[in-house]
Amino acid sequence: MSVIYLLLTISIIVAVLFFIVFIVAVRNGQFDDDYTPSVRILFEDELVKEKSTKSSKINQDN
Repeated sequence: MSVIYLLLTISIIVAVLFFIVFIVAVRNGQFDDDYTPSVRILFEDELVKEKSTKSSKINQDN
């Protein structure tokens, strides 16, 4: 029975530590920009196409 109390105490300590780390990360602005990554994936193909089009035009000119 004492093992259960020990494991319960350790798990509560670990949970509190993770919660403290999460609060510190939120206060430091770790999770501020949640919009840009979701939009970046939509326009990434267009940026790659523009770069490849420009590089192919440069290669054709030479």
